[in-house]
Amino acid sequence: MTIQPLHSSMLIFTTVREIRLWLDRHAGGRVVGFVPTMGALHEGHLSLIEASKRECGLTVCSIFVNPAQFNDPRDLALYPRTYEADLALLADSSTDLLFFPSVEEIYPHDFVSVEADLGGLDQVMEGLHRPGHFDGVVRVVHRLLDIIRPHKLFMGQKDFQQFTIIGRMIEQLKMPVRLVVCPIAREPGGLAMSSRNRRLSKPVRDQANLIFQILQYGKSKRPVLSPGQTMDACLEKLRQAGFDPEYFEIVDPETLQKIKQWPESGRLCVACTAVWLEGVRLIDNEFY
Repeated sequence: MTIQPLHSSMLIFTTVREIRLWLDRHAGGRVVGFVPTMGALHEGHLSLIEASKRECGLTVCSIFVNPAQFNDPRDLALYPRTYEADLALLADSSTDLLFFPSVEEIYPHDFVSVEADLGGLDQVMEGLHRPGHFDGVVRVVHRLLDIIRPHKLFMGQKDFQQFTIIGRMIEQLKMPVRLVVCPIAREPGGLAMSSRNRRLSKPVRDQANLIFQILQYGKSKRPVLSPGQTMDACLEKLRQAGFDPEYFEIVDPETLQKIKQWPESGRLCVACTAVWLEGVRLIDNEFY
């Protein structure tokens, strides 16, 4: 079904057939930008929309809470769903098309999942703590790219491991799309914007700002401590600050393997962390 909301030129599509038909007929020679989301939109998502609007002639956003990437059914059930608010934000941001499919549209009965050799990128950090998560991410992103067929795919740096894996998938399968990675959008106190943040109470949300501060602390220790010592120090600071950390790792940005020595001047590494706070799992990262 195709819907045009009041006071907006944005079109909403709920079926693969209709959005594909519209794009075939009307995209013309325009560069198509695509921003996949799971809804519960915030300024971070809107910054991706803005980047697409700057670089592309047509911007498509999708909202689809992908069950295949949740290894915890409770986490899937608790994931915020705020469709009406999302719709207003997208309309205000001048998004051209919204794709809002059902699970059956994305995964029909004859669906065949893509297979990609991720070279171990999915076996570290998030992969160790969320088994099967990246299989679901690769499955849905490949499916959405196959439907939308964009020229550019916009993703945020906050999900560092995720966009690294998607980049590997695109390269390996020789998909005709360019991945554009946009900087992390942060709240005033430094907390990386995330749909999960709204599940935090106000006092705890203020505490969550310490994640970014501890990432910055680790960065300041690069000339003094080894990577291993820095990781240990940051893990201890996270615990002292009241977090339950799953990991704090400093990794090579291409292989995602933990580094043993700081890279030569001019080369970057990235510190990635995942912590629990008030029953909510938060992730963040920072280039060192």
